[in-house]
Amino acid sequence: MKRLSLQKDTKYIWRRHGWPNLTYDNNKLSVLLGKVRFSQGLLLGRMGELGFNLSEEARGEILVNEAVKTSAVEGTILNYDSVRSSVARRLGLPSADLPSADRYVDGIIEVLLDATNNYNSSLTVQRLLGWQAALFPTGFSGLHRINVGKWRGSEPMRVVSGPIGHETIHFEAPPYKKIDHEIKKFLAWWSKSYGGVDGLIRAGIAHLYFVTIHPFEDGNGRIARALTDMALAQDEKMGKRFYSLSTQIMAERNKYYDILESSQKGDLDITDWLVWFLQCTERAITNAEKIVSKVLAKASFWKKNSATTINERQRKVINLLLDTGPGGFMGGLTTRKYVSFAKTSRVTAYREITDLLEKGLIKQNDGKGRNVSYDVNW
Repeated sequence: MKRLSLQKDTKYIWRRHGWPNLTYDNNKLSVLLGKVRFSQGLLLGRMGELGFNLSEEARGEILVNEAVKTSAVEGTILNYDSVRSSVARRLGLPSADLPSADRYVDGIIEVLLDATNNYNSSLTVQRLLGWQAALFPTGFSGLHRINVGKWRGSEPMRVVSGPIGHETIHFEAPPYKKIDHEIKKFLAWWSKSYGGVDGLIRAGIAHLYFVTIHPFEDGNGRIARALTDMALAQDEKMGKRFYSLSTQIMAERNKYYDILESSQKGDLDITDWLVWFLQCTERAITNAEKIVSKVLAKASFWKKNSATTINERQRKVINLLLDTGPGGFMGGLTTRKYVSFAKTSRVTAYREITDLLEKGLIKQNDGKGRNVSYDVNW
């Protein structure tokens, strides 16, 4: 196996004179800042109109998406229903129809909620170590045992791609002997910048700053995004997140990694990174409207059909249809899917589907024979 040599010739930003005094051009960011602030105001106003119960449901949807996508950015695929279960239990939302969450899922939800609910609590070394330990409750990342609840070891930490022997090094983090010093400076900056730097700008700097230190053997990206959420919560002075930056980052994953790499190999002026970060944040806020609209539509459906009598199995299936997307019935509801989800016989499934049709809660899609499927009758 070819051993990669240290990239002493590469001028990563942490090697530059003046690090970690990152700079940016306020004039290039001011218009973008105004757009993001306007979008924030619209979304928070909309959430206020929903009322407590519906806003909690929307918050739950956002948290589910945040957990799923922040893991997906790193290539870890979570079970959507398991995440829903963990979120529902912690927010007091209905969870009777959902499976138990596994330890990994509970860990990522705990980190996200601690970062936002407790946004005013001090950020310390122990808190960061606790977050990383929560992400890897078994002590393994995939099949590999890793350092958990402690900084990474002496092996050089590099972000690489490509086949063994022909790897491309995208980034190399500071050596492990510098981690204590770098984290101490990061935590000092975090404390000093709170209230002294625009909150959105601070969130973007925190993300790049932390992921550049890369103090852990694994979990650095997820913790960087949790820190970003914490900084945004501090900026908005509220622990409830109503938009998911990780969902948007996942949608722009290639660009995310490209801008990270170019910024970490650039000079200490990180204006380009902050431009992308603010644009990504604005898109995340705008796309959160889709979740808000789904919650409103679901509430409107049940209000419209409040006088219609159905059993618990039928209600479960309807709710799953309403929760379109991952975890929903892709391609529509069929008798086979009804049997599987409701844990009932085919005869009962057919009878209950027919009942839902007659009561107008679902409608038949185009198709005949084995291709017959159903969807919500909005």
